[in-house]
Amino acid sequence: MTEILSYKTLERSASAEIVVKKSRFIANAFPVSSEEQAQTLIEKMKKQYYDARHNCYAYRIGKDGKSFRYSDDGEPQGTAGIPMLDVLRGENITEALVVVTRYFGGILLGTGGLSRAYSGAAKEGMLSAGVIEKRLCREVIITADYSLHGKLSYFLSNNNCKITDTAFTDKITITAAAPAEGAEKTAAEVINITNGKASAVLGESFYE
Repeated sequence: MTEILSYKTLERSASAEIVVKKSRFIANAFPVSSEEQAQTLIEKMKKQYYDARHNCYAYRIGKDGKSFRYSDDGEPQGTAGIPMLDVLRGENITEALVVVTRYFGGILLGTGGLSRAYSGAAKEGMLSAGVIEKRLCREVIITADYSLHGKLSYFLSNNNCKITDTAFTDKITITAAAPAEGAEKTAAEVINITNGKASAVLGESFYE
């Protein structure tokens, strides 16, 4: 299976509110990493807004966003959950949940008005949460003499690698996060630029 090299998700949990013809639409957006976490947060929102008519939601799970779920929670079918899910899909955002709570204001909005209101609230919630891109990285673990510290640090910073840890013993051991697709090349180049005086091995893969 081909690994996903990067994906977009929400930076933090946040909320936003819009008012449409006296109805309040409160959006709560969350980064989530599992369906269980999403369902727990949905239940929490239902308890928090227990007096609201509707607590609708949409979420996408997985780096590829292929796992998803949505709910209209009593609104006319297709007027809440799908428009919210379409917002996530449209921005290509995954590992994310949006719950939109509606307090009815006494004026009917119609199916089109509801769809626009729920998608608009979802967008505002996402904007408040912030969108970030996470990339697939792989550890490059470098061991070298102290004299090479500056050279290696310079090389890594100029090759899109982030130093995540440096250990000082009889030698230095630098752990760097390199873009996964170029990690092997980075390790080979470390050995090359130090004329074999440094060693470089690949470690774990992770998203950052």
